[in-house]
Amino acid sequence: MKRQFFLFLAVAVTLASCVSTKKYNALETSNNKLKKEYKVAQAELDALKDEKDNLLAENQGLKNEVVDLNKNRAQLEQQLQDKRNELENMKLRYDTTMENYLQQVGVKNRALNSANAMLKAKETELNEKEKNLEALQKDYEAKNKRLEEVNKALAAKEKEVNAIKTKISDALVGFQNKGLQVETKDGKVYVSMEDKLMFASGSWAVSKEGLQAIKELAKILEENKDLNISVEGHTDNLAYNGSGNVKDNWDLSVMRATAIVKEILKAGKIAPERISASGRGEYAPKAPNTTADNRAKNRRTEIILTPKISEVLELVK
Repeated sequence: MKRQFFLFLAVAVTLASCVSTKKYNALETSNNKLKKEYKVAQAELDALKDEKDNLLAENQGLKNEVVDLNKNRAQLEQQLQDKRNELENMKLRYDTTMENYLQQVGVKNRALNSANAMLKAKETELNEKEKNLEALQKDYEAKNKRLEEVNKALAAKEKEVNAIKTKISDALVGFQNKGLQVETKDGKVYVSMEDKLMFASGSWAVSKEGLQAIKELAKILEENKDLNISVEGHTDNLAYNGSGNVKDNWDLSVMRATAIVKEILKAGKIAPERISASGRGEYAPKAPNTTADNRAKNRRTEIILTPKISEVLELVK
């Protein structure tokens, strides 16, 4: 730009010598104008340089910013990839956890179903047991009621047995010092008469005193028609040396029991079906056969009186 200006000035000087002052002035004016324009252009050029420098600096800043942005972008992309990987891992763990959970839920559901089925079975069993218990309770109450009735009936029979024992004891009080004993056992009345009262040694014929005792007893038996009568003959363990059909203690005990049965039937109006006779021989002793006194106690005839307990048995049934 300066170069052009000096060229123009040289031309102007040369021309100045050739032109007039007027033209010179015009040229001077034009030159001044050009100078001004030059200065303006120079100022604009400087401004443009400054602007260029600013733009270059800004460009460099933008480049740097782009670099930083690229770095940030790379970091963000890495972070994004890390997050994606983390998300993928989380999804994998979630899927695994959910699968395990579903398996556990399945196991729990099966266990719960099994428990519910067992509970239902237990409830059914409990209901059945409650029904059975209710039935048993009713049966127990009914049986308890029957038991009370049985106890009342047995108490009445016991009272009856004691009353009969008292009657017999009172009726046979005169014979009690002669080998006669009255006692109760197992709900029965036992009238035990030793041989010295009833029979001679080795005989089955009833003595006069024995007949008298039987007559007194028969009165009571006749009055109490609900008594069953059992007559048992007993001996000691000494061998019986008899003759004829009576050969041993078995035979002797049976013959004595039968003889007393016949005398009882003769002494009162007693139905034969109420009475029975049996011989026990030496095999139901009251005391060991070791002394003469004990053998005397064992040689006896027992009249066992049993109240009819059909009512009680019916209640038991």
